[in-house]
Amino acid sequence: MPEPVIAASGLTKRFGSLTAVDSLDLAVNRGEVFGFLGPNGAGKTTTIRLLLGFLNPTAGSAAVFGRPGSDPAIRRRIGYLPGDLHIDPRYTANDVVDFFGRLRGGVDPARVRALCERFALDPSRPVGQLSTGNRRKIGILQAFMSAPDLLILDEPTSGLDPLLQQEFQQLVRDEVARGATVFLSSHVLPEVEALADRVGIIRQGRLVTIATLEELRRRARQRIDLFTRGQPPRGLFEAVPGVVSVAYHDSGVHLVVEGPVDAVIKAAAGLSVERIHTPGQDLEELFLEYYHGGES
Repeated sequence: MPEPVIAASGLTKRFGSLTAVDSLDLAVNRGEVFGFLGPNGAGKTTTIRLLLGFLNPTAGSAAVFGRPGSDPAIRRRIGYLPGDLHIDPRYTANDVVDFFGRLRGGVDPARVRALCERFALDPSRPVGQLSTGNRRKIGILQAFMSAPDLLILDEPTSGLDPLLQQEFQQLVRDEVARGATVFLSSHVLPEVEALADRVGIIRQGRLVTIATLEELRRRARQRIDLFTRGQPPRGLFEAVPGVVSVAYHDSGVHLVVEGPVDAVIKAAAGLSVERIHTPGQDLEELFLEYYHGGES
């Protein structure tokens, strides 16, 4: 099996009596989008700083492309967007490109222009004159401009409007198609659902689950509204495997189902069903259960 792009083993960071990251084991594979989720203070940003070598671990180890993330040769292969990118308000995006570009040994001007056009960014305006969203665009520009092999993105679309969030998602897909790997830490759950191949959820410094999106969808609960001619008989669905709750009403029944719905469909086969409404699998609810400790 190829060596993972990101590998952590027993990774731990303590600040005095506070354990920010606790015995984290993680492997991110080449070419995947790995979503890294958790509530505020869970240890997401600390994990990223450990991976990049900004912090030294208290215990355990972390490697990027088989080397420490602090290795300058490795850093040149990484595009990093921090959650809070501080830029001198006198600087322009052109200044940022020039500064980081020289650190990386140069960047392709055509790629820089294309990214600016893609996100409607005027690179000549000082940062102090820009809105929060436009400052975030500069962060995206500096992270993506060198066509890195690995993108580590911490809340990348914070402050962007919905249209630009969609454009960002397409940019990530384009980079993955090019061969890049993406480590995405985000509170925008629909964004993670749209982009990630796998998800890791961290809570109180501990990784509580790693799963593919398909595995999470199988765990997620679905809401199904059956609209019938006449009220269904009471007791029809209560014993059906996977049914979590049943609520009858004058025009049908509302069901919450965990897992496959095949048994529900079979149970409804004898009814005169006029319409079915399925809002879909509530992954957000499942994510929040993990956040609050309802899953393990």
